Amino acid sequence: MPESVAWPVVLESDDVILRPIRHRDRREWTEVRSRNAGWVGPWEASNPVPGGLPPTYGDMVRSLNRQARQDSALPFLITERQDPARQPAIVGQLTVSTIVWGSARMATLGYWVDRDRAGRGIVPTAVALVTDHCFQTLGLHRMEINIRPENGPSLRVVEKLGFRDEGMRERYLHIDGEWADHRSFALTAEEVPDGLLNRWKSRRER
Repeated sequence: MPESVAWPVVLESDDVILRPIRHRDRREWTEVRSRNAGWVGPWEASNPVPGGLPPTYGDMVRSLNRQARQDSALPFLITERQDPARQPAIVGQLTVSTIVWGSARMATLGYWVDRDRAGRGIVPTAVALVTDHCFQTLGLHRMEINIRPENGPSLRVVEKLGFRDEGMRERYLHIDGEWADHRSFALTAEEVPDGLLNRWKSRRER
């Protein structure tokens, strides 16, 4: 199995397309994030250094691309094919981070989505797509998602996909200006031998 993220890569299922984030996406990404500031802000990682500023869009893209080249991250935009005559629209972001190789072969996944597109199955599809890619193509063994216990929409995503609840991590990440508790959810490759996307689609059809 490869010990490399084989970047860049595009993943898609029906109208949901995951593609690499780019510098030229700045205008559209900024518009979507600005419109969703109140929706995303309470769950967003913040800088714990006193007086520290959040990264600019350019800083974020450079950092994510550097991590991808170092085989430690997969920085995707979540896009949706809404009009056949136009390019798929940016509706969110998904990043596989802290990829560990060797004996662990695990990673952590985080995401956000446009509030206007929430509840339509876009994020579960995106998470299933990238988890299958990590398990089946990259040879990772474990995917982890850490969620604030107050974040109902994100909790519903892992519930729909069947991630296991592994309990609370106290003051796990610095979020929206303070150290915040998170519930940790995980899935291993053995739990989805036929693929997480297949399982998700099967559940949706019932």
